[in-house]
This record gives sequence, C-alpha cells and structure tokens, in this order.
Amino acid sequence: MKAEKGEPARGPEQSERLRPVFPSAPGDDIWGGGERDTKTLDVVLDHATTCLGGLGAMVHRHDGAAGRLRLVAAGGLARERAAVWADLLDQQDVAPALAVRRRAFVSVAGDSLGVGASGTAAVPLPGADGPAGVLSVLTAEPGEPDETQRSLLRALAGWAGSRLGGGTGTSPASGPEAGAGRSRSVRMGELTAALAEAVTSRDVVRAVAEFVLAPFGADGLIFQVLEGDRLTVVGAAGYPQEYLGMVDGITLGAHAPIQDAVRTRTPLFIESRAEIAGRYPTLRRLNDASPKEAWAFLPMMASGRVIGLCVVSFSEPRSFSDDERSLLTALSGLVGQSLERARLYDMEHARARELQRGLLPRTLPRLPAARAAARYLPAGRGEEVGGDWYDLIPLSADRVAMVIGDVMGHGITEAATMGRLRTAVRTLADLEMPPDELFSRLDDLVSDLGEDFYATCLYAVFDPVARTCSYSLAGHPPPVVVQPDGTVHSPDVDPDPPLGAGRPPFETHQLHLPDGSFLVLCTDGLVESATRDTDEGLAQLRQVVSRATADTTCFEATDEDDDVRCLEELCDKIVSALLPDHDQTNDDAGLLVVHIRCTPARDVASCILPEDPRSAGQARDYIRRQLSAWGLDDLTLTTELLASELVGNVVRHSKGPVRLRLLRSRSLICEVYDGSLTTPRIRHASHTDEGGRGLQLVAALSRRWGARYLSDGKCIWTEQDLPPSYAAENPEATGVPVPPPLPGE
Repeated sequence: MKAEKGEPARGPEQSERLRPVFPSAPGDDIWGGGERDTKTLDVVLDHATTCLGGLGAMVHRHDGAAGRLRLVAAGGLARERAAVWADLLDQQDVAPALAVRRRAFVSVAGDSLGVGASGTAAVPLPGADGPAGVLSVLTAEPGEPDETQRSLLRALAGWAGSRLGGGTGTSPASGPEAGAGRSRSVRMGELTAALAEAVTSRDVVRAVAEFVLAPFGADGLIFQVLEGDRLTVVGAAGYPQEYLGMVDGITLGAHAPIQDAVRTRTPLFIESRAEIAGRYPTLRRLNDASPKEAWAFLPMMASGRVIGLCVVSFSEPRSFSDDERSLLTALSGLVGQSLERARLYDMEHARARELQRGLLPRTLPRLPAARAAARYLPAGRGEEVGGDWYDLIPLSADRVAMVIGDVMGHGITEAATMGRLRTAVRTLADLEMPPDELFSRLDDLVSDLGEDFYATCLYAVFDPVARTCSYSLAGHPPPVVVQPDGTVHSPDVDPDPPLGAGRPPFETHQLHLPDGSFLVLCTDGLVESATRDTDEGLAQLRQVVSRATADTTCFEATDEDDDVRCLEELCDKIVSALLPDHDQTNDDAGLLVVHIRCTPARDVASCILPEDPRSAGQARDYIRRQLSAWGLDDLTLTTELLASELVGNVVRHSKGPVRLRLLRSRSLICEVYDGSLTTPRIRHASHTDEGGRGLQLVAALSRRWGARYLSDGKCIWTEQDLPPSYAAENPEATGVPVPPPLPGE
C-alpha cells in the first residue's frame, strides 16, 4: 500500500526491528499502557542502539514477586536470538539481572547471544518500589561505554521508567539535589523522544530549547554549524539579533573558547564572565556584547567528526556539578546526531522543493481572453513535497486552457509525476483535444505509472467568442464562478473518478460565462482539513470570494497591470481566510484565479462560402473589405494568399460547408472551416510535382498555423502579427503596451 500524505514511509526492515516481540504476560499489553508504551519502547530501543553504536537492544520487565525478568521488546535482533533471554531469573549472572540486583549501570564482556557483540551494557528502569525493568544494549566496540554514553543510557532509562508508570526512581539518595537530578534525567529522556521525531533543523533547536533550558536553569541557546573554518548560526533562543549577527559566520580562530571545544572535542564549561575574561582576554568585545554570564560550549559530534557547536548559556554566574556536566556532555552527542540527520533532510527537502517549484510555471501568461494569478502552498507540517500543480495554456483563436491538479501522495516521486502530467497536458492541449478526450489520454498515462498512482484534475477550455467554458472533472473540486453582478456559484456536477482509478469515457460539462467573470480553481488542500470536509470548504470558499470581489474594483479594471494586481490581492485574501494557520496544515494547496475577457463582436467577422472554385475569390473580396474596415490594409495581400490556399484545399480535398472567420486580437487570426476530418500536413514536394507546396506557403507567411477538430468537421487557422503602426495607434484593441517616445521625438 502507498503511504498516506504526510506519512513517512518505513521500510520493512526498520519496521520489524522496532516492533516489540514478546508480550509481558499472556493476554497483557506490552507494558500495560497500549500504544503509548509501544511508542516509548520503540524510541528507547532505537536511541539506545544508535547512541552506543550497538548491534541491538532489549527491554525487560521486572516481576519482583516471581523473581524474574521478562523480555517485552527487542530491536535489531532476530526473534530466535532474543528468545534466549526471554525469561531470566533475578539471580542469573547476566547483565540485565546484575543491573537489577545492583540497581546501577552494569557492563559485561562477551557475546552471550552469538551475534558478534563485544559485550552487554545494562541500566535499570526506575520504579516506585525498585527497578521496574532494565534496558540492555549489545555493544559492538571492545571496552565499556564511556561516561557520556552511560549518562545517556541512564537518561533514557529514567524517561522510559516515568513514561511506563514505573515511578520516579530507585536511588537511595534523596533531597532536592537528587530530585533535581532525576528530573533532569527524565527531561533528557523526553528530549531523546522529541529528537526522534524531529525532522528539520528547526525541530531540533525547538526540542533542545523546550527540554534542556528549564531543567538546567539556562535561558540562552545557540546552534552553530561548522562549514570549513566558519560557524554558521542555524538556530538560537534567548539572544538579541544584534549579538547573533556578531557570531554568525565567525571563524574558529576569532573565538578561542569555541576553537578549544572544537579542537579537543571536549565540552568547555565557563562559570562566570570573570573566568572567560581571564582565560580569553582577546574576546573582550564579544564578552561585553554578550548578555550572558556563564556558558557550556558543547561540541556536536556525528559520524566521528565535529559538525558544530551547541552553546547553552545562563544569565547568572553558576557552577556545574559532575552530574550536570555528564548530562550536558551526553546532550552534545545526542543532538549532534539528530542535527546531522535533520540537516541532510533540510538539504534534500530544499532540493525537492526546488524541483517542484521548477516544474510549476514561473509566470502565468497574460492572454487576450484571460489574466490569472496563482498560489502554491506546500504543507506546513508535511515532511515531503507534494504533487499539486496548475497551468494556463494559450490555444488557437484566443481560446485558453485552464488546468489544476493534484497527484495523490507526497515525495519526490509524486513531484516528478506532477511534472510529467503537466508536460503531458500542455502537449495534449496543443493538439486541440477536447477535455474528455484529453482526460482519456491522461488516464492512460497515469495508469501506466502503476496501480498505486492516482491524480485528481480539472481541465477547462474557455472560448471567448462563443463565451462558453467546457470542462471535465476527475475526482477534483468543481470551479467557483463569480459573475460580474456578484453572483457566486459552483456547478452542481458529479466528478468522474480520479485519473488512474476510473475508465473512460469522461464527461464534459458546459458553462456560459458573461464577459468579466472570474473562475476560481483549487485543489482539496485549500478547502479540506481535519475540521471541515470538501463541501464545507467549498461553501466557505464561495463566501470568501463573494466578500473579496465585492470589496475590490477587479470587475472594472481595464489596465492589464491593475487587473493582475487585483487578482494577486484576491489570491492573498482567499489563502489567508481558508488557511489562517498554514504552518499546521499537512497537505499542499493550489489556487488558480482567472479573470476572463470575451471577444467583442466588432472584432469578429465571418461568412459562408460556396463549395465550388469561386469560393476562393469570394474569400479574397471579403478579406479586403473587412481588413479595410479594421484599418489593417497592410495585411490584406498576405491574408488573401493564406485564405486562397486554405479554401482551395477544401474545394479540392475536403467537403463543405465552408466558412471563413477573421478575428482581430493581438494578432490577426484567419480560420477556414469545413466538414471533413482529414488531416492537413506539410510534405516535401519534388521538382516535378505540380502541387504539395501550399501548406509550405501557409507556414512561411504566418507566425503559426494549425488545425483543430470539431464534432462536425475541422478548422484550419493561421496567425499573423499586427503591423507595428497599427499596434501603436490602437493599444486598447491589441493589448500591446506602447513604449514612451524617445527624447526629442
């Protein structure tokens, strides 16, 4: 099955490795707390193994009444291997039992399970009346774990004991200091769990600020990543921006405490401003600018190298106990691994976002029949890029295609699929396919990608002369229509299944659109959320659009720049109203707002021609009269040649009825309609051929030409650029901006 949106995929090996493998007792939950216990054990097993570089880890539950340790979860071990330690006696001389009896950390050399381990390290999970259980790690390196690793194991065990209901601890020590130490251990365990879920560098910084500063009485935090010999600030808390600007990009040589900590790979604890001034007198400027009085400079390690520095700071001078130093040292290693993983994700995510942005249109064209604005909003909490896209595609005769779609799922694969679909739509649209036929071809493409791929889509074609919009829906929200009188509605139609899930034929729907209407197209991420379904979201979208268009002058905008500016403002209002907490969303959202313009009747001229050789001459006469009326006499000769060739081809090779249509827009469009479905094509004519050069002439005289097919025939069309003099004299008719005169003109 394919992962749902926003859900990271886990491979079968990882999933099996983290799954608890033995129940605590027949008919019981893993520990008695259900799903929460399972998650706690997953985090403990994973981090204990990772932080000690171990081969696997185990958690036993202590049954004091029976004098036994029962294995409840294991990671990294085959079931038959872990079964050897499934049921232990308290008095056995193995690491888990020794740790319970001694109520302390224990390390025993040897490969008890025959998995190639060098030893076993174990630490008890604290309980109210004694050890509630024990956490064990099969180590891969010879020798005992160092103090940093021990501190981390104790922190994990303390957190797990509190989460699993074991109580607050088993140490005989009591009093405020012991209680504070246990509290810090629990908070370190909570930090471990938070870092396990942290995805981005920002998540890592937030987790450390939440779970470290308060338990240690700290109020300042800086994360700096080592890039060459410079340290770049990637996150901070409790510092003014001016000071962060001073230390961002600082070289190692310019900050001696940092250089010492990085060079020796050893945490550096400075207990007062006087101490740092005495040890590093050259740092007077930085020391005077810093609002802090004590510091812990913690080098962050990952893959055996220093990747940066974590600075925990205090507003008052203070001394650091051995326990605090051990926990902060353990913190540096733990955070270093999490930050390195998060930075890799950040880089991969940035590349994925860049890929996705590159697949979306950089700008939307300003067409005679449509001006548009759009928004793409990646998921605020999603961990992968999505597959939402939109496009505005110019077609022949000033028609325009509008498309918006959503590839189901998140990830690089979905973004790449989105790019393929967008390219396919543009290619099929250029073939002048109607929406239902285009969807049939697109459905074949999605189906060929695999049975796990689906996409929703809305494809619409607006004809500014007929003032109609033909569209098809494949599992997608319908368009919202805003008419010039302020009426807002959505067509009540049933969409076809998503692409890849249904089978042709797809249905085509029709809309009549008055001049100046708006079309609002969106993906489900804009209207659907955890608190509202799609219908409720569409109703809210209609309300927002109604209020927004009533408060603007978009309907009256005639200047192209003003029109686009109004559309941009409308997009912002829609997004802010429907996604006020965008950072909390887990789905991408796409929005396309189009302001349509119909072709004035004065810019359209057509006539019916007879189906005989005289029709070419009649076409030339009609063209001369019409172009003269439009003031386009400079194009008369060329247009006559084009029309003569196209009409002559109909008479010789096709069938009637024959119709000629001229459109005056940003170009002059000449169309010839007939009742045949034969495809015209340019062919290479030899020296002895008497024909075959007509379409070569058409291609040479026009800016572009093509054919589109209708239900009862076809249309061959050509486009010619308007003369510069006409464009300068009629900017309101052509939509072509006129440059200001040069000085002296």
